[in-house]
Amino acid sequence: MELRNKTILITGASSGIGAAAALLFASEGANVVLGARRGAELDRIAGQITQANGRAVCLAGDVTDETYLGDLVDLAQRQFGGLDGAFNNAGMMGEMGPVSEMDAENWHAVLATNLTSAFFAAKAQIPALAERGGGSIVFTGTFVGVSNGGLPGMAAYATSKAGLLGLVQSLASDHAAQNIRINTVLPGGTKTGMAGDDPATHEFIAGLHPMKRMAEPREIAQAALFLLSDRASFVTGAPVAVDGGMAVRLL
Repeated sequence: MELRNKTILITGASSGIGAAAALLFASEGANVVLGARRGAELDRIAGQITQANGRAVCLAGDVTDETYLGDLVDLAQRQFGGLDGAFNNAGMMGEMGPVSEMDAENWHAVLATNLTSAFFAAKAQIPALAERGGGSIVFTGTFVGVSNGGLPGMAAYATSKAGLLGLVQSLASDHAAQNIRINTVLPGGTKTGMAGDDPATHEFIAGLHPMKRMAEPREIAQAALFLLSDRASFVTGAPVAVDGGMAVRLL
């Protein structure tokens, strides 16, 4: 029970990596506070947890809204007495294509969802963790934020995730002495809605990885679990690759 009696907030929790994390963290003893835009899907995940004798509450909203991220922290404090950690997993890829053909609206939407929301999350979550004497925050990045390996059309996505790495390193430095650890997981290709459902696309993505397969969402959630747990007590500011060897291929 790696997270026994800890309260963990998860965004993007209605599907994919976030839903897998919600189920995993609850099974490891955590009280989970779930956020995402899709309320019906959130209710379904929370219901699965409570039916298994876990503890879960949820609130639907948009992570690009600073007030909403504060409301999630308030919910954790009201329902469970405080906040011990957060897995800020919500994100989007946006429309792919060269910058010369990209609408400014797409650029701004991707950066707002993937980067500005991380700023809002940190503002809301760090004071709550400090009240508890410390804690852990994990953000979902991607290997594309380090080197996209020549993948075309990903300028907005790559920029937002590269910026996230810089933000996390700065936050980690600023708050390490408060016993607040802040890290990033860098998934490779993962079987989520973001990857679509075309078998040929999945085969192509799998072939990019030295392991020649895509990750299951739970595999990424397990890495986040480690970073949120006391087993990672001396880990902060780290970009943790969970990418089937992509980091090796891109060196």
